[in-house]
Amino acid sequence: MFQNLDLNQLIIKIATLLFAVTIHEVAHGYAAYRMGDNTALLAGRLTLNPIKHLDLVGSFLMPAILALSSSPFIFGYAKPVPVNFARLRDYRRGTIYVSSAGVLANLALAIICGVLFRILLSLELFQYNDFFRPFIIELFLLLGYSVMINIVLAIFNMLPIPPLDGSRVLAMFLPMGLKRQFARLESFGIIIIMFLLISNSLSSLFAFIPQLMNLLLGRDGLHLFLVLIGAFK
Repeated sequence: MFQNLDLNQLIIKIATLLFAVTIHEVAHGYAAYRMGDNTALLAGRLTLNPIKHLDLVGSFLMPAILALSSSPFIFGYAKPVPVNFARLRDYRRGTIYVSSAGVLANLALAIICGVLFRILLSLELFQYNDFFRPFIIELFLLLGYSVMINIVLAIFNMLPIPPLDGSRVLAMFLPMGLKRQFARLESFGIIIIMFLLISNSLSSLFAFIPQLMNLLLGRDGLHLFLVLIGAFK
């Protein structure tokens, strides 16, 4: 019943990732707008239209390579929304709110999709005939991947490595001298992040993802999702 889903799964993975990174960036821009900076609004970035946020490498090439290489997790990014932190009404509090908004949006989306997954599971939809079964399978895959990808994005962006969101939050609690030294790391941030990914140094961090998915999907829901993606039969 669950054969020949590779292409469908690839499409669903990319689609859920694009929506997740779009929500992430819009949340940053909206939080900045509410705190007094309308830069993202003027740039036309307060929109759920993914085309406005896509990055060729981060939104397409990287996730496609990860998906085709059977990576256990899919990661990607969109173009950061422009934010002028100097225009925020309260610089320290505003920076924390704006930097946290993307992570909180991803966590909220993961929770919503997890609740919908549980509701659909309780309806025992697989009892329907074969005509509806492919659609039902893809719906469960869509929600399951949304939970997983949004959790991955939230956890990854909480890392205190410039230019990730966690670094901006951490910087607000550092003394000025240490904050300046910490800011210099941003020039090497991408290199550090790539090294951590390639060396699998973040495996212990990502080890929490199955537990979080079990919390959101439930034991039966996680088992069904793993069967659908071919983790086991």
